Amino acid sequence: MPDAQQTSLFPEGPKLPVLEQVSAGGVAFRSAAGGTEVALISVGAARRWQLPKGLVNVGETTEITAVREVREEAGIETELLQKIETIEYWYVGSRGPQRVRFHKFVHFFLLRYIAGQVADHDREVNEARWVPAAQARKMLAFKSERQALEKAVKMIDARL
Repeated sequence: MPDAQQTSLFPEGPKLPVLEQVSAGGVAFRSAAGGTEVALISVGAARRWQLPKGLVNVGETTEITAVREVREEAGIETELLQKIETIEYWYVGSRGPQRVRFHKFVHFFLLRYIAGQVADHDREVNEARWVPAAQARKMLAFKSERQALEKAVKMIDARL
């Protein structure tokens, strides 16, 4: 991990400490009459659509986190099939009263739907819904998640 004193968001400005953050989630899918559907969640005041994901807890593997986060945020039970990819990005946020620069890694997995209802999502999610895969590509707010979905669809098609 880079030294916090070497990293600066603005070359002339104050140096921000750097913290590494690891999350996991996935593309949860099921077969429907119209084809493959994936579970998406809407979060935040902007109600942006994204894949379910969250921070890895101490003692958890990324695989366990992915299944847990999909259960919590999308309300469904899934079976983990395989890893899709790990994406990496940087963002500035707060940790307590301090501004920090986060180096984020998100591990995405392919998850097959087993049971449950998307209406049973937790309170941090505005809405969870099943969406046809082609429509989901258009709804996802982040390019990296659209790319993960495209890889997942190829994996699903190879399994069917």
